[in-house]
Amino acid sequence: MSGFLSIHTANRYHMKLQLYRERVLVFLTHKIGMPYFRMVRKPLDFRYSLAVLESLPPDTVGRGLFDFLQQHHLELLPYYEKHDIKHIILDYPPTEKGEVCLQCFMLANGRYTLPVLLTVLFGFCTMPEYWRDFGKALQRGYRNKSLQQVKWFDLLPFNMQLVRELLLQPSEI
Repeated sequence: MSGFLSIHTANRYHMKLQLYRERVLVFLTHKIGMPYFRMVRKPLDFRYSLAVLESLPPDTVGRGLFDFLQQHHLELLPYYEKHDIKHIILDYPPTEKGEVCLQCFMLANGRYTLPVLLTVLFGFCTMPEYWRDFGKALQRGYRNKSLQQVKWFDLLPFNMQLVRELLLQPSEI
């Protein structure tokens, strides 16, 4: 019986830790990231509604964005459209591990913003079980050609596989 209790206690601890980490990531996103983006970015011209995204052909980035939002029960948030497009193109899910991996990729690829730095730091400090995954994401971002000049919204009508083949290439350095 004591083995069951220790497993049960460990599971409860892990569930509480995961809930805490998810809450902190949501806080970083909504209480730091959103105001930061409103302050430093000019309003972006995102011309797509959910209905328009849904109407795009199934193999496009835009339809992939729609499917991603629906599958994960997410809203299309202002200032986060580019972030969600990066999720689907880079193939990182909107989980605690996926969020930090996405930010590790972007950091190693040259994106040095407060939200990126805070998310990566938080991930490395609180998620040791994912350090290997974070390291792989850092290597992947470092080795990939720069994505800093990509016009993410312009990719929505294009074929997802083609976009991935064009963007996800080793750098020429």
